[in-house]
Amino acid sequence: MKPEYVIIGGGVVGCAVAYGLLKNGHQVTVLDGGDSAHRASRGNFGLVWLSCKGLDAPHYAAWTRRSVSMWRELADELEQLTGDTINLEQNGGYDFHFSEAEMQARVTQYQYLRQALGTDHPFEVWDQARLRQEEPQIGPDVVGAIYGAEDGHVNPLKLLRAYTKAIKILGGKVITQANVEHIEQQADGRFCATLLDGSTVNSDKIVLAAGLGAAKLGPQLGLKASVKPQKGQVLITEKLPPVINRPSGIIRQVNEGGIQIGDSKEDAGLDDQDTMAVTAAIAERAIAVYPFLANTRLIRSWGALRIISPDGLPIYQQSSSHPGAYIVSCHSGITLAAAHSYLLPHWLENTADSPDLELFSEDRFELSEAR
Repeated sequence: MKPEYVIIGGGVVGCAVAYGLLKNGHQVTVLDGGDSAHRASRGNFGLVWLSCKGLDAPHYAAWTRRSVSMWRELADELEQLTGDTINLEQNGGYDFHFSEAEMQARVTQYQYLRQALGTDHPFEVWDQARLRQEEPQIGPDVVGAIYGAEDGHVNPLKLLRAYTKAIKILGGKVITQANVEHIEQQADGRFCATLLDGSTVNSDKIVLAAGLGAAKLGPQLGLKASVKPQKGQVLITEKLPPVINRPSGIIRQVNEGGIQIGDSKEDAGLDDQDTMAVTAAIAERAIAVYPFLANTRLIRSWGALRIISPDGLPIYQQSSSHPGAYIVSCHSGITLAAAHSYLLPHWLENTADSPDLELFSEDRFELSEAR
């Protein structure tokens, strides 16, 4: 009989792993925290994104591309299984620039990455005239963009709902309002997770995909779980007819018609409230890219917390002191969802198809501290 898993964390990361394990024949229980938890899966930007990823970390760029290349298969599979639509569009995206020097510096980074990977890593450099052919509404301050043909976006709320529905269809369990207080490995090697209400859940293996909650639970399993919050704020406009053809890292038009604006980065601890100063800065930059936004109504805004490791890259680690306990943590849970569903189950079970994730282990932080 295959090992039974408990996944702590019911966001996109945890659900992606759970879905993959269920497809591989495992019994899986997902423990989803309460509504007071900081939920990156409900506050993120919804990008399926390769551009700008791993410009100084080729192994991360390669891992990201593997996931991006499998995303259409994942979307089709989830939609067929659940009957839900998750609105994946993967028709390319933009990395906008406001100065020639800035854009050339970024192009140099892309060229280094392409050379380091030894592959035709996809990017094209578009000047303003070329960009305007695709995006007639672009503003005069935008000198051009780096175009990534494999970039795209998805509805993250619909994705999370589809994953949750798929898990149940495949026979998995999702327990909500399940706040894990303590985890221990018993003498027989199995794990016991104790919840806030005193109830317990047992399993052969356990995966910590609890986002910022990993910082508390990880050390109980011999894992450092070196994660911290980074606040990002997001704005969304009234619904408009289609006016933006492709997303960028800062602006996208969602399937319902609203234009989503974001990509701020703040060190604010666990404060996820949006602030007027950052809202104004985000809006000003968005208007510089698309001037028509100056006359568009904002209807809501929010703040959300990313899960950031010391170097910003994902963490994949099995505990050396508690065999069968793992941490899976990243701030690109949407982009990496396909890899987490299709490849991580092989890593967790150490099969012949297991991806090499050694460079993403927690050991790299010890090496960095020793220097």
